[in-house]
Amino acid sequence: MSEEKEFNEEVKNETTSDTQDTATEEQVNETVAEETPVEETVSEPTAEEKYAELNDKFLRLYSEFDNYRKRTNKEKLELISTASSGVIKDLVAVLDDFERAITNNETVEDTTSLKEGFQLIYNKLKSTLETKGLKPMVSKGEVFDSELHEAIANIPAPSEDLKGKIVDDVEKGYYIHDKVIRYAKVVVGQ
Repeated sequence: MSEEKEFNEEVKNETTSDTQDTATEEQVNETVAEETPVEETVSEPTAEEKYAELNDKFLRLYSEFDNYRKRTNKEKLELISTASSGVIKDLVAVLDDFERAITNNETVEDTTSLKEGFQLIYNKLKSTLETKGLKPMVSKGEVFDSELHEAIANIPAPSEDLKGKIVDDVEKGYYIHDKVIRYAKVVVGQ
């Protein structure tokens, strides 16, 4: 019987230790629950609220882009309308020279001074345009290039070395800052 008693006591000790373990676990869980702050419940926005927010963002972005587009178009128009004002301002001086030459030519009988006056005005006009980026195209004696020249006639070449080359310039071509603004009208030798 003593063995039974010992066995019962061991079982009893084990069960009490188990209950003590579970009790301490419950106490630990309670203290942990007390220490962690209670999270505030944040409600998720509804689908309609999300839609309204995204739609508002879209409308604001669209209106900002539309204002930007209008502003840049307005600036481009202003730039285009005033871009030629510098050239025209410089050409007014040449126009004044022509007017003075015309009034002076009514009384002048010396043709050499008349020729010199027109040559001076021509040089002034040419230098003004060159300062603005205008460059004449040299075509005579060059190989015909359809990107730069417009052939208005073909003639038999005066010599063998002028075959396929430009024999004569009928109308000069011009570049402005290395871009062709007028193609040269030329006569090509065959």
